[in-house]
Amino acid sequence: MSLPHKNKEYGTKVYWDKRYEQETEDASFDWFKTYADVANDIRKFIPSRAARILMLGCGNSKFSEDMWEDGYKNIVNVDYSPVVIEKMRNRHKDLRPEMTWEVKDIRTLDGLDTSSFDVAIDKGTMDAMMTSSTDVWDPPEQVIKDCTAEVSQVIRVLKRNGIFIYITFGQPHFRRRYLTGPHVTRNTSLEINQLGESFHYYMYTLRML
Repeated sequence: MSLPHKNKEYGTKVYWDKRYEQETEDASFDWFKTYADVANDIRKFIPSRAARILMLGCGNSKFSEDMWEDGYKNIVNVDYSPVVIEKMRNRHKDLRPEMTWEVKDIRTLDGLDTSSFDVAIDKGTMDAMMTSSTDVWDPPEQVIKDCTAEVSQVIRVLKRNGIFIYITFGQPHFRRRYLTGPHVTRNTSLEINQLGESFHYYMYTLRML
């Protein structure tokens, strides 16, 4: 795995394309938590295995694969790196044909219909867009713009009663601003759950009402 020289490179497409090009075809990496770590929570929030799920910034994580093995077959995986999408499509096309892999920027989600998903999941993708700044109290305008654009698009593509699940190490006083505010144009409810016992992670669940 090729680590960036500076953390802010995590927020660039150039870094990810180069990293995925250098990695082997079967390489995988999961940020923060594996599916096994949060499976009980996922099953609680997504009781129907028939739910249509959007995986935001899928990378080469095994999260979708593990969800598929747990019965969630209808998963659309998106990432802005065409390199990783091609690799993941080839890896899963025969074993898990129900899953699809598409090149998309989560800030626009071009081509995805309004009110077409039951669930959207972000595990660390929004966090990558925040790496251009070390000031979590006063992030630059571009970080705010990128993160609120993602949330706005997620809200657009979710059905009524749909949910956005965001898994991060970011504490509520740093992350709540991106999940509430004028860019949230629908009635929603926000639930925050703490994960882990020593180093804490958080699962934010934004439900469309």
